[in-house]
Amino acid sequence: MEPIVVNGGKGTVSLEDQGIIHLLWKPNVRIEAADARAAMAAVNAVAQEAEYSMLVDMTTTASLSRQDRSVFIIKCAASRIALLGTSPVDRILANWSLGVQNLPCPTRFFTSRSEAMKWLLV
Repeated sequence: MEPIVVNGGKGTVSLEDQGIIHLLWKPNVRIEAADARAAMAAVNAVAQEAEYSMLVDMTTTASLSRQDRSVFIIKCAASRIALLGTSPVDRILANWSLGVQNLPCPTRFFTSRSEAMKWLLV
């Protein structure tokens, strides 16, 4: 499937061959609440009312806004979410996001894409 651009242009969403939704944020973006809502809408559009595991590539994300965290408690088409990052900053951003109580699905941070994919394909 061809990736669709998230409204606002800060990322893309695609449904990969293995049945995993891939959300890829552009390099050095600051994700605001509106961007997170737009990404969730794109995920739901790609899923077409089904649920899929989702890989969120945040390896080059610059920052997440405080208001962004409140969006993460809203259920979308993701049945489980792997956050993929490589730097200590990525880990801090992920841990900050994972600190939201009542996440709608299992969510974990990974520094290895292969480990993330194994977890998603369980």
